[in-house]
Amino acid sequence: MSKKIKLLWDFRGPDAKETAKHHTIHLKEFATLENLSFLKIDIEEKNSMLCSAFIVVDEKDMKTYRDALKPHRGTLYTI
Repeated sequence: MSKKIKLLWDFRGPDAKETAKHHTIHLKEFATLENLSFLKIDIEEKNSMLCSAFIVVDEKDMKTYRDALKPHRGTLYTI
């Protein structure tokens, strides 16, 4: 079983949640256009002023996503 990587983009301010939701649309579009697989795309709300959009991908695809989309950070994904 390959490792899963969670790539995250952080958004701050009163519109953080809506911006993160919108960003997930672009993550899905990119994956579709590039014919890349992913496990999950969603948002995480830390508080009302900080929200993150994220995508969970196989380790083998991580560099493609990272180089093209420039996430703010990444972590190992555990279920």
